[in-house]
Amino acid sequence: MELFSIIFRTAFFYFFILLAYRIMGKREIAQLGIIDLIVSILIAELVAISIENVKDPIIYTIFPISLLVFLELILAFVSIKSRKFRNFFGGKPSLIICNGKINFKEMIRQRYSMDDLLLELRQREIKSIENVEYAFLEPNGKLSIFKYNFLKLKSNYPMPLIVDGQLQEKVLKYIHKNKSWLINNLKQKKLSIEDIFYCFYKSSKLYIIKRSDLL
Repeated sequence: MELFSIIFRTAFFYFFILLAYRIMGKREIAQLGIIDLIVSILIAELVAISIENVKDPIIYTIFPISLLVFLELILAFVSIKSRKFRNFFGGKPSLIICNGKINFKEMIRQRYSMDDLLLELRQREIKSIENVEYAFLEPNGKLSIFKYNFLKLKSNYPMPLIVDGQLQEKVLKYIHKNKSWLINNLKQKKLSIEDIFYCFYKSSKLYIIKRSDLL
């Protein structure tokens, strides 16, 4: 009887967790953020405890898992609405290589070792750091690499100045511009920072996506 209960609980929670992840909209483990990872670990622990303790009512596991799924959906919604919340819990990309040069300060801040970097380059069949124009350490731990073109000519990487209507002051400083310069450029287009959803700087030009352009 106990063996039957274990089999039933295992099969039940397989489909229950499958449904829960469909509701949360997750596709790959590599895409999980810190909040998603915590929820996944807690769900796994709850299911393991429930399968081991067959005498406990199954509702004792269904309720907390449902609560976790609900909290994850609420936090995901808040994350979409608030960039500060998203950056605090999910992190943001870090520039590790710029124009073939390593940003050691950022590597130390992210606790990303030279061995980690070289491993990623080898896996992408990149022989030398000098062949990399830009490399970003993404919030999910993956390294996004942009190699030089065939002639090793420098390309202009799009620098995000406004994201979700919020000014990126560090990026402005990086391109040797200031807030007044950006505001004046927007005024010429009869726009303000609040009107902009996304704006990036490339080849000495501003490229703008207005909030009114969104579906």
